[in-house]
Order: sequence, then C-alpha cells, then structure tokens
Amino acid sequence: MSAPANPCHVDLSALDPDRVRHRVVVLALDGVIPFDLGIPNRVFGAALDADLQPLYEVVTCGLTAGPVRTTEDYALLVEHGAEALRTADTVVVPPAYPFVDEIAAGAPLPPELTAALALVPDGARKVALCTGAYVFAAAGLLDGRTVTTHWNQADRLEEQFPALSVDPNVLFIDDGDVLTSAGVAAAIDLCLHIIRTDHGSAVANFAARACVVPPSRAGGQAQYIERPVPEPSAAGTGPARAWALERLHEPLTLQDLAGRAGMSVRSFTRQFRTETGQSPGQWLTGQRVDLARHLLEATDLPIDRVAERAGFGTATSMRQHLRASVGVSPQAYRKTFQGVGV
Repeated sequence: MSAPANPCHVDLSALDPDRVRHRVVVLALDGVIPFDLGIPNRVFGAALDADLQPLYEVVTCGLTAGPVRTTEDYALLVEHGAEALRTADTVVVPPAYPFVDEIAAGAPLPPELTAALALVPDGARKVALCTGAYVFAAAGLLDGRTVTTHWNQADRLEEQFPALSVDPNVLFIDDGDVLTSAGVAAAIDLCLHIIRTDHGSAVANFAARACVVPPSRAGGQAQYIERPVPEPSAAGTGPARAWALERLHEPLTLQDLAGRAGMSVRSFTRQFRTETGQSPGQWLTGQRVDLARHLLEATDLPIDRVAERAGFGTATSMRQHLRASVGVSPQAYRKTFQGVGV
C-alpha cells in the first residue's frame, strides 16, 4: 500500500459514493474534552483500503445540533443532533466535565441523554473513552462487565457502580460489543485496536504511521501511575522500613527487618501487614521496582547496573519483576520515559 501525500486527510471529492463504510458516530456532550473528541475522527480517518479509500465514516453529533461547550476556552459547532445515533455501527462517547462529576456524585442521566442512547441500534458497538465509561455505566450498559478508565478514576467508578468491575492497569478492554479505554492517549490505542480487529494489522499499522503513533504500546497504564511512598512512622515497623529504603541494594531478609524493629518475625509480619496492607516481601519488591523505574528514567546506567542498584541482583530477575508490575521490559520502560530513538 503506497501512502498518499497526506494520509490523514482524504480528498472527499474522490470518494466512491456507492461504497459502504462503517459508520462511527461520536457523541459530544457539553463539557467535552476536545483532545479526546478529536481522536476517533483522526485515527479512524487514517484507516484506508488498498485503493486509499477510507474504511470508516466518522460523524460527530450532540444531543442537539449547534454549539457544544468544551473544557477549554472555546465551544464547538456540531452539525448533527442525536438522530445521527440511529445510523451508527459504532458509537463513541468521549469524556465530558462537569457532567462526569455529576454522575459520579449520584446524579441520574438527563432524560435527553437517556433518550439519545435509546436511539443506538441494538447491534452497534459501544466505545467509551476514558471517563466516558460513566455514561455507559449510568445507563446500565456495563453491569456485569470488566471495564477500564483513567487510573485516577478507577476506584470512584467502581464504588459508584458496584455491578461492574474496573481494571485500572490496562490501556483498554475489548468486551465484544462494549469497549473501554484508559485515560487520554489510551483512546488512540483503543481506536487502533478496533481497526486491527476490523481490518487486520496492515491497515492498523498504516493508520498508526499516518498519525505518527506506535501501532501498539507494550504494557498498560500501570506504568504511568505515580505511587508515592508514604513517610514511615516513628513507631511500629516504620523505622525498619526507613532503614530498608537506604539498603535496597543489599540482600535484605525478613529476619533482618524484624531484628531492626526488635520484634519476632511473626509479630513483625503481622504488624507490617496491619500498617502497610502488604507482606514485607511484597513491600520490599515494590520499593525495588520503584527504585528501578527511577533509575531507568533518570540515569543512563546499564540494565545490569540498575538491577544491582535496585537489589534484584540480575537483569533477568529485574525484568521479571518489572513485567509483573508494569507490563513492560526495562528497555521498553526506559524508551518510553527517556525518548530513546525518538
């Protein structure tokens, strides 16, 4: 497949009017985030067939045609109202504020939005970007499903809608007719996944190159979650934890930690779990992973040296723990946060 001069822009005058295209309808609610709103049009619009004809038709609608407020200092003029949802093969709901906050606080869906969602054909694929999941959740469309959303909203979503389960560690979840993405740029990953599912890797890769993004990203959003280490308390196991943080490069044992706290291993383990919610081994591994992440981000140390400094001993051991924690290899993690090869 050869690329057109501008593969993210198609000459509308050259389109075959008789060709049937998968219709994606994006619902722009008041308070929509413009970045998220624009992703479906940009990514699906870059999916072309062998004749360089677009495979998707993307239409943006509001609850009514006309101006739609955004989270920024401008509004958007949307030409289609909710009736466009009747024609959708795929419906996409991006995040909108303060609308999401109102649902999270227990407010029901407005009647006009409930009526709009009722227009969606039964067989249409439903896609929620980031906190757009609140809309589907409030409509009862996520009951019994595992979904994802932005990691900082995961607990809130699950608490408000206990009939669903939230996985905060992934970039997106494909549950057949309902798909959800994590925050912000994860919407790009989900749109590319849909293209790959519909038309194969070659088309998805072409669309990714056209939009100057990777065709797929290793790991999930766990690698982007900041987990600050709490200040150790002066009593209990706190002093032992503070002591261990200064010696993560050493082969620390449970006996070492318990001895530092002046406790038996059994008492120390029980007290440690009470204070941290983790076993000493889990906590120690987590601290070493955090140190390794910091060294991979902030230094150019060889991978073997990072493993030694973080207390994993070998690069193989560190690779296993990093993959288990954030889903990527040390090399991939460093490339993401240092921009190697960009």
